Amino acid sequence: MNYDLFAEYYDELMCDVDYPARAGYIDGIIRKYKPDAHLLVDLACGTGSLTVRLAAMGYDVIGVDLSENMLSKAREKSDGSILYLCQSMQELDMYGTIDAFVCTLDSLNHIENREQLLLAFSRVSLFMEPDGVFVFDMNTPYKHEHILGDNAFVYETEDVYCVWQNEYCGDGRVDIALDFFVQQPDGRYIRESEDFSETAYSTGDIERMLRESGLRLLSVYDDMTLDPPNPKSERIVFVAGKAN
Repeated sequence: MNYDLFAEYYDELMCDVDYPARAGYIDGIIRKYKPDAHLLVDLACGTGSLTVRLAAMGYDVIGVDLSENMLSKAREKSDGSILYLCQSMQELDMYGTIDAFVCTLDSLNHIENREQLLLAFSRVSLFMEPDGVFVFDMNTPYKHEHILGDNAFVYETEDVYCVWQNEYCGDGRVDIALDFFVQQPDGRYIRESEDFSETAYSTGDIERMLRESGLRLLSVYDDMTLDPPNPKSERIVFVAGKAN
């Protein structure tokens, strides 16, 4: 999936995300583990809504995303101070070492298998400062099985009507089909479709992959809190550093 169609409607579909609060939350975690962090990479930055808020907090920010359409939207929100790079996380290539990496809103779940996720972690490890920090979140297996499951969701905005259909395939994987119905000037609707998969992993699996990539797990939180996850947590925040 290239996410180009998704990029057109991403901000409307994500309108319920409190980006200022999430940026403050991420900043608090970074400052806890790397108080002097300055250079930050926002992986899978999408349309840049979080990226610009992190930059406003004083970070020197690089936004990375695989979709050029997403990055085009992101550049429109920036004052030009943010460097945007079109790269996959598995082929991440920085110009030097980085103080802090962040990856939010389940972006790592879009990497479909352990081998590719391990590659992404390894690239972060390669370019991270020895005392750097990696803050990322992921949907949980509980959410994939019990919340997304085989359910369908409908989103209606001023510009688009979206039907989101899930198929739970077992082993943490959900196949997702999006149908966008877009009204034309003459009143007709055209249908456009895009599909992708998301895979959830246990905390133990994530910890093992971090270790294999040269990172170590520092903390695990329930989303938007500093509390430990519970069996029904839908999104978990991981904090990782370089292995000793």
